[in-house]
Amino acid sequence: MKHPAKKSLAALIALLLLGSLAVWQLTRNKEKDAAYRTAELKRGDLQVTISATGTVEPEEVIDVGAQVAGRIVSFGKDAKGKTVDYGSVVEAGTVLARIDDSLYAADVAQAEAQLLSNKAGLQKAKADLGRTEQDWKRAKQLGPSEALSQSNYDAYESAHKTALAQVAVNEASIRQAEATLKRAQRNLGYCTITSPVKGIIIDRRVNTGQTVVASLNAPSLFLLAKDLTRIQVWVAVNEADIGKIHPGQPVTFTVDAFPGETFRGEVGKIRLNAAMTQNVVTYTVEIATDNSDGRLLPYLTANVQFQLLQLGNVLQAPNAALRWSPPAKEGESEQDAKKSGMERGKGPAPAKAKAGGALWVLDEKQKPRKIEVTTGPSDGINTAVESAELREGMQVITGMLLPDSGKGKNGGGSPFTPQFGAGNKKNSGAR
Repeated sequence: MKHPAKKSLAALIALLLLGSLAVWQLTRNKEKDAAYRTAELKRGDLQVTISATGTVEPEEVIDVGAQVAGRIVSFGKDAKGKTVDYGSVVEAGTVLARIDDSLYAADVAQAEAQLLSNKAGLQKAKADLGRTEQDWKRAKQLGPSEALSQSNYDAYESAHKTALAQVAVNEASIRQAEATLKRAQRNLGYCTITSPVKGIIIDRRVNTGQTVVASLNAPSLFLLAKDLTRIQVWVAVNEADIGKIHPGQPVTFTVDAFPGETFRGEVGKIRLNAAMTQNVVTYTVEIATDNSDGRLLPYLTANVQFQLLQLGNVLQAPNAALRWSPPAKEGESEQDAKKSGMERGKGPAPAKAKAGGALWVLDEKQKPRKIEVTTGPSDGINTAVESAELREGMQVITGMLLPDSGKGKNGGGSPFTPQFGAGNKKNSGAR
């Protein structure tokens, strides 16, 4: 027969085992309960924009080339007296470079000599004209007679006409020689490259001693920006968005050179010569902006936001909350999941509003409850929503976190894995 104390001890141990088992089961059930990721509804300004990428470009760029061929012998001086180089500020008429002019100077000398020769020929022709003119006058006085035969009479007349023609030929040759001289002088002048306008040198494409060859296309020597205080951003806009862009539209943009700083401008022109790249049609939009401080440099990459709509003091919900819906239970279809979610709410869902969507909140029992909402514009992150049940600061469900057991639907991975419903995969908010 067992001792009573031993019986009591065995009963106590059994009771403790049962209690431990109950606590373990309760903890296990709690671990299986879903944890929801939530976000707060906020009220504030909502800006609807179109994003694009562009390049900062000078408003007016002049490509200074050479019209003659030759070797670069020297560069000119800029406004500070330094040799013309990248970033040099130059005035209109400033000498940028000089090309070897020895051949062109020889052409000028040759043209001048030819002109002198033609002028001398003209003088000789005029002297011959004077002599033949006197002979012709005497022949006309005598006329064909016993003193002057008919053949001599005709010879004097012909010599006079020939002298007149020779004077005209020499006068024409002088004009031709003068044109040749002007052309040679102009080519000689082209050996000195000057700035056509006041501006700044963006690019110098030749070095001293380099030979430039002018053929059908003038070789480019310098790239000159007329005014960097007014600068443009050239943006490639997709054909799907170009209809929303118009001249005068406000624009903001950022550049990587100045992180955290926003620049402002406005649409100036929409170019009609569209470009097609891999079957994608884009239009170039010119954005004018002020650069009086000179901070924006040419050819920086700009991240542009075209401002389409500005809403003030609107209630905003994260787009993730509009996409979320409760997941289907095991063996339950998507339709059943939606119906089950409605039943978990307070009564049947109201009639679908225009541009409608749905948000889910947690009720008193920490269960998802559906709220039908009217959605408005979206900035890509948040969407304007309206509903009598929504309040600023309300927590809405954006995702679902389940403990990672290493098995089952979640599989391996991090201790908490977001679970999104299979239902509303697309954003219900207006884009």
